[in-house]
Order: sequence, then structure tokens, then C-alpha cells
Amino acid sequence: MSKQLGKLFVRLIFKLNLKQSLDRKYRELVVACSVAVCIVLMRSVGMFQSLELAGLDHFFRLRPNEQLEERITIVAIDEDSLRRVGSWPIPDGVIAQLLKKLQVHQPRAIGLDIYRDLAVNPGHQELVDIYSSMPNLIGIQLLTEKTNTRVLAPIKMNPQQVGFNNLLYDIDGKVRRNLLYLHMNNQHYESFALKLALQYLQAENIKPKKSPENPDYLSLGKAVFIPFRGNDGGYVRADDKGYQILANFPKPLCDKKSGEFCSFRQISMSDVLDGKVPISWIRDRIVLIGSTAPSLQDFVFIPYSGQMLGTAKPVAGIELQAYFISELISSALVGRPLLRVWPKFWEYLWIFGWSYLGSAIIWRIKSFSKSIPRVLLSLGILFLSSYLAFLAGWWLPLIPGILTFISASIWMIFHIAYMQEELKRSKEFLHQVINSIPDPIFVKNEKHQWIVLNDAYCQFIGYPDSLLLEKSYYEFFPRHEADVFRQQDNLVFLTQKPQENEEQFTDATGQTHLIATKRSLHKDAAGNFFLVGVIRDITQRKLMEEELRRTADELFRSNTELKLKEDHLRYLAYHDPLTGLSNRKFFVEQFYESLHWAQNNDLLLGLLFIDLDGFKQINDTLGHDMGDRLLVIVAQRLNNCLRGSDTVSRLGGDEFTVILRAIPDVQIAARVAEKILASITEPIVLSGYTTKISASIGISVYPINSQDAETLIQQADAAMYRAKHLGKNRYELT
Repeated sequence: MSKQLGKLFVRLIFKLNLKQSLDRKYRELVVACSVAVCIVLMRSVGMFQSLELAGLDHFFRLRPNEQLEERITIVAIDEDSLRRVGSWPIPDGVIAQLLKKLQVHQPRAIGLDIYRDLAVNPGHQELVDIYSSMPNLIGIQLLTEKTNTRVLAPIKMNPQQVGFNNLLYDIDGKVRRNLLYLHMNNQHYESFALKLALQYLQAENIKPKKSPENPDYLSLGKAVFIPFRGNDGGYVRADDKGYQILANFPKPLCDKKSGEFCSFRQISMSDVLDGKVPISWIRDRIVLIGSTAPSLQDFVFIPYSGQMLGTAKPVAGIELQAYFISELISSALVGRPLLRVWPKFWEYLWIFGWSYLGSAIIWRIKSFSKSIPRVLLSLGILFLSSYLAFLAGWWLPLIPGILTFISASIWMIFHIAYMQEELKRSKEFLHQVINSIPDPIFVKNEKHQWIVLNDAYCQFIGYPDSLLLEKSYYEFFPRHEADVFRQQDNLVFLTQKPQENEEQFTDATGQTHLIATKRSLHKDAAGNFFLVGVIRDITQRKLMEEELRRTADELFRSNTELKLKEDHLRYLAYHDPLTGLSNRKFFVEQFYESLHWAQNNDLLLGLLFIDLDGFKQINDTLGHDMGDRLLVIVAQRLNNCLRGSDTVSRLGGDEFTVILRAIPDVQIAARVAEKILASITEPIVLSGYTTKISASIGISVYPINSQDAETLIQQADAAMYRAKHLGKNRYELT
């Protein structure tokens, strides 16, 4: 996995360097990727393994103390106990007597961390009898592939009551991993610590089972133990045989003097034999029996062993087993965090993130002295976030993160120093070139500050170059002008393409000029960007253009007024002034055009002649004003009955026509007539008076009735008069 991601990083850097290595937008990314790849590759070959393990140990030593482990009591075989026995190995009879005294107080489990693969008389048979009468007793053995280095289980002890005592040592000799299971010679073995933890958890009805999320993982109560792999965390190709986990050693609270780490509750073997042990220390507890005597040299180093100053202090082997057991039980019962690692992808992303932050801080500030507070703050955040993650059970790449952050920062510092030197040379060269050009020219840096100006520009703007250099627009121009200049500069920096814009500015005397500025972007060998602007004064030209524009506007305004008058006259000529409907002239033109269109497209065309019934009586009784209002309402109702493609016209008085275009058959014209009759006959309210009116409709259809326009009009008119004679409020077809 690490090799594949390493190749991916290399390909990414190659592409970035090939295409955009000097581009401002990618400079931080290129530096960050380059540093991150180097650190990842160095980490993958194990160059930082010792540092990362030491960093993990430091987190262990910094973690706050936890509550004293009440579930475990150590019966220590110290130097006083050895002097009392008088020999080593301790005779089996003494061990049997010790176990009897402990069993009386009903411990939940007893762990015998002493190899008893040989009989040590006197009392061997008594010890064997004790083995068979104590199902809560767990012994130890040492498993190896070579039989000559293997230490067998206690003689005649039930194999199910024996756990192995194999320890895993890191490259610095410390123990940081706990081996739970081991498969050897077609047999499955459990560790000494795991057996004791399971014996204790039986009373809590907690048994080992497969994890639902992965059947290869061990689930125990509230904990899921994820097996260790050889390249997890800071390890590189470590031995990952069996089922190992990273040990998250507890830190018991105690009253020892400062500088000493705490262990578990202990009582000497002599005190137990003399009956001086508190019953509460034994009852329902795990009792571990093992050596703490310096002469027996049963000691190991763990993360708590190291110190910033002074020599490392080892812990007894029996204390190490207590750490292992305590972690297993606490995780299963209360969900105490286990130590886990991120997948490699997220570790690499973490490393890259800090590399990018280191390069970005220096690049954005452009000054190492000013960036020191941010660098220190970032390192503090890195350490604190890694420490807090550790307290939550996560081992993050602290050392690679620090190295990439510092390396990227240093790289960027040297790069900026090189850029500044090249910038100085470029400014000198640019000044020599542009000072010989008569047009006003300015050169700005990425901070929008003038760095080179020719004499023509200084004369044009009205300020000397000594006053302008290293300054920006906002110090010499009104803010609204400076905002425009800044916006145009940003566009060139962003697109890296030349831009030409027309602007205005106020010089030192207060005179406003119209200018055309052409901006372009250039960079030197170090990747420094320069914005070069060339100015032309276009004030007179713009005044002439403005005069021409005003003249053109006047002409356009006159033409528009004439067009509006023409449109109004045309409207008056073709529309009825009362109803707004088309008039007789417009009707005739539209009817001929519609008839021609129907002939060309082989379609039917309907013509309706409409005459209101009883309109004269309404005029005589209510007045002409009311009659006009009634005509307007009828016109609106006619419009609402028709499609957008149909045309309704008022021929005069109370006569109307309707042109129905593209009808499929004669019945459609009849339906439209019915709809019109129904709409017109609805009551009409005029100044508080409700009145009703009807209509007579005559219909002719092209080409069924005729193909001649005049004939169709006459036929529709005749049909309308026939409808009146037949009773009114009806329609008649030709």
C-alpha cells in the first residue's frame, strides 16, 4: 500500500513540476508534495521508526493518571520472600501453601506467573492436587518453534488452564504490543493475560465472539480488538505473527513521589503466608503471583519506563501482565479506548496537510521572522491534536507531521530568499529598459506596489518616483479609481493573460484624464511575477467620441419618435377607436390574406357575421354612452371566446365579424358560434342596471360555400339576416 501511494505522489509531483512548477498557484502545492513524498519514502524504509515509538512513549508519560485498578492484586515474590524460602526455584510445597491461603479468600482468578515445568520437592504432589482443585488457577508456558527453548506448562495442570507468556519486543527493546492468540503446530493457544481476563469476565457474562463488522476480529464486551499489522502506525515490517494488538497501557493513580510511575496494588508473598493480607484485596479479584526481586531479573521495559533525564526504569514481568489484563478488562467492561491507527491513505493525507501548511505560512507572509509565531502555534496545534487523538485511542503520525511541516517551511524560506535576490536584479534591468520608452510605464509586484517607474509615468501622474515606489494606488488616487485599478490588476494576475482597459485617474494637480492601459504579466527566473502596464492618454479622443455619441443619440431619438407616430397613425387607421378591435379596413385585408393562406395550405376558413339583437332599444332607453360601454363589453367577450390565431373586427354600429383560421370542419365554426352566443347573452350591469342582449350570427366556410372572398362575405351576411328573421339569438350556416 505504501509503495503504491508513494508512486502516486511521485507521478503527481512530476506532472506539477513539468507543467506549472514555477506558477504561483501551484508553488505551495509543489513544495508540499515534494516534502511529503520524501518524508513518506523515508518513513516507509524505517528511518523514523525509533522516533515515532519514542513520541508514542512520550504521550503515554504525559497522559493523566487513571483510577487505581481495584480488580488486580499482585503477590510479589520479592527479595525478603526469597530469603524466607531460602532457595530458588521455590519448592512446590510453598507454592501450594500460598495458593491455599489465597483460595480461602475466594479470588475470581489466580495467575501463577512462575514456570513450574519441573517438580521441586518437597510438596510436589500437594501442588499437583491443588491444580486439580482450583479451576480458577491459570499457569504459564513459553511457546517457541524450537523445543529446546520452549518452557512447558506446569506438570499435570489442565492445558485449558495454561496461557503462553511470549512477549513482543520492539527494536528499542520495549514492549508495546500484546499477543493474544498464537497458532503453532496445528494448535490454538491463548495468552496468560487473555485467559485471566476471560476468567474474570465470565462472572460478568462476557464471552469472546466474532465481531459483527469483521468476523476476523475479536469482540469482547464493549471492545473490538483490531489485529496489529506489520506496518501499522510508525512500525515498519514488524513481526505481526499471531493475533496482536497495540497495548494502550493504563496509568494507575498512586501516591509515589514525582518522577516514578505507578504500578498496581502489591503484597509480598511473605505477608500472604503469614496471613497479613487484607481480605478485600483478594476477594473477587484477579491475583497475580510473580517475581519482583531484582536478583531474578524478570524485568521488561514499557513506554512508562523511559524518562527525559536519567536511566530508564523497567517493570517486573508480573506488572506487565497486570497492565495487559487491566486493559483487556477495562475495554470490555467500560469501553476504555484501545490504541488504533489510521489507514495509510489518511496518514499520508495528514502528512501532506502539515507539509502544505508549513509551506503556505511562509509563502503567504514572505518573512521568516514574522511567521515565527504562526509556525510555533501550528506546531503546538499539531502536538496537541495528536495528543488529544492519542487520549481518544488514535496513534497519529506526530514525527512525520513535524518533519514535513518544518522541512516545507525551511524549503520555502530558501526559495523566498532566492526569489528576492532575483527580484532585485530584475528591477534593475527593467528600470533600464522602460526608462528609454516615451509612454508612461509602471511595473508592480504581487502586493500591488510600484517597484519600477519610468520618467514619463512620473511626469504624467505628477509625483516623483521616490514618493511612489513601494506604494499602492490607494495612497495617491481617489478610492473609486483605486478600486478599478486594483480590480484590473487582479484580473491579470488571476488569468495571466494581457488585458487592455479604458480608465480614468486624477493626477497630482486634480485634473482627470481618460487613459487606455494595457497590462501584461511577466516572471523572472525565480518565478517572481511582475505586472507591466503601458498607458496612453485618450482624453481628447474620448471627448470626440462622446460628441459623436450624443449626435447619434439625437438621431436615434428622432427616428424613434417618427416610428412611434407612424405606428400610432397606422393603429388609428386599422382599429376601431371605441372597442380597440380591428376595423372594416383591417378586416378586409386580413380576410383576403387568410383566404390566400388557406388556399395555399389546403385548409378550411370560417367567417362569422355577428349583429346584436335589440341594441337600438338599449341606445334609446339608456343612452349612447351606455350603448358604447355595452359594445366594449361585447368586444371583450368576443375576444375571450376566440383563439390567438383568430381575428375579431367591428364593422360599425353593432356589427362584428370573426375570421376562424385552420378549422378542421364546419362543426367547429358552429361550436364557436354557440360559445359566442352563450357569452353575449350573459347579464350585463351598466351603472347599476342589469340588462341582457343577444346576437344573430351568420356563418360561411371556405371552400365549402365558395372560394371567392366577396361571395363568402355576402353569404355570411345573408345567413346572419336569416338568423334574425328566424327568431334571433341563434346562428345560421350558409
